[in-house]
Amino acid sequence: MGLAAFARYNAAGRPPRITEPMGSLSLVKDETTGLPLVKLPGGFRYRSFSWAGTKLHDGYAVPGAADGMGVVHQKGSRVTLVRNHELTGSSGPIGDPEKAYDAMPGGTTTLVFDTDTEELVDSRVSLGGTLNNCAGGVTPWGTWLSCEEAVFNPEMAHVSPPRKQRYWNVERARLPHGYIFEVPGSGVAKPEPIIEMGQFFHEAAVVDPATGMVYMTEDTGPKAGFYRFLPDVRGQLSRGGKLQMMKVIDRPNMSDYLVMGQKMDVEWVDILDPAAGLTPKHPNGDGVVHQGLAAGGSAFVALEGCAISEGRVYFTSKLSGRAMAGYVLEYHPELEQIWMVYQSAGHDYFSGPDNIVVSPRGGLVICEDRLNAEKGAQNVCGLTRDGEFFRFCQINSRLKGVYAGHNLAKTALYSEWAGATFSEDGEWMFINIYNPGVTLAITGPWQEGYF
Repeated sequence: MGLAAFARYNAAGRPPRITEPMGSLSLVKDETTGLPLVKLPGGFRYRSFSWAGTKLHDGYAVPGAADGMGVVHQKGSRVTLVRNHELTGSSGPIGDPEKAYDAMPGGTTTLVFDTDTEELVDSRVSLGGTLNNCAGGVTPWGTWLSCEEAVFNPEMAHVSPPRKQRYWNVERARLPHGYIFEVPGSGVAKPEPIIEMGQFFHEAAVVDPATGMVYMTEDTGPKAGFYRFLPDVRGQLSRGGKLQMMKVIDRPNMSDYLVMGQKMDVEWVDILDPAAGLTPKHPNGDGVVHQGLAAGGSAFVALEGCAISEGRVYFTSKLSGRAMAGYVLEYHPELEQIWMVYQSAGHDYFSGPDNIVVSPRGGLVICEDRLNAEKGAQNVCGLTRDGEFFRFCQINSRLKGVYAGHNLAKTALYSEWAGATFSEDGEWMFINIYNPGVTLAITGPWQEGYF
């Protein structure tokens, strides 16, 4: 069963106040640091772990910019998570440089949290040398797909780099970037990009367990694609396959003018050269999406999170919709149809929907990354199958104090939520505060239909 459309507005045309059906939110102290990091409903508690700048169990420093994350394995009470780090610059690779893909600082860390002792029992760098690892997704075979949200080719280095490449500070890079890397549930990844899954501004990826197809979002603008990868061998993505981009019939532009709940038919167009993201003809790294557009594909903008449940795929845009403040779409592969299930009313409402996951109790968990965070603290909200939009968690916007060398008064208010995921039994939610970079393990009286 898919999500109902959220379209409840009052007589003045404004959306209603976001409800708090799991209980009114209030400040709750972190059981690790004693700091009131977040607001939660009554009865919920949490522990923070793996703060940026502290030490991993392998001896390396915990990287910052904690982004997408997923549970790749659980044995008994020990939950294994892989966490992305959206890092750029010239500081060199995290972890062992001999095991890194390139000289860039992005990558992943693997964390093992014991839900019985409520402690982090192991942690390590599991992928290094990559660039701007944003989100990704868990595979049914127990690995993590880590996505680079950056495109670079060394043979293009002589070309005056576009704004984004100057920001990434890629002068140390010696290999191409803009790919997906597969990270094992144990050990350290052999850092090999999966070329045929495309060189573009990767954001999130999700595998359909019924078909083995991988759905992927692209975070760029003004034109981004929604893609799928059809592997030649199911479960072995590195052996190649076909990359395609979504075409919404009679909708070449998917950034606005959508009607809540209105079903739109889709097709898929082939990407003939998935590795041609950054070329002399496309120096901004948009070569793949332009291949799709030339074949009739539809242009989205700033696509972010992606999740799958009961054969339905959900994905978000951070900047689309009537108010250019974001929406959530639902795609039904069997029907080959897509429709909008949530649209932000504005940047002073819940906006910038980013990472998403479907909870074990049926609610869609949506991490907020609003652009004007000074107008309100970042939230974790949810959308029920009945179309109720509700708030579950909020960063403490008045947080003061220093922990692990971080001045939290300057970082927490503007920090987005990222990487929400659940333990197998659904009793623990793991989620990241992007800046300064820390993971929370939250537990409490979860409610059916919500989280």
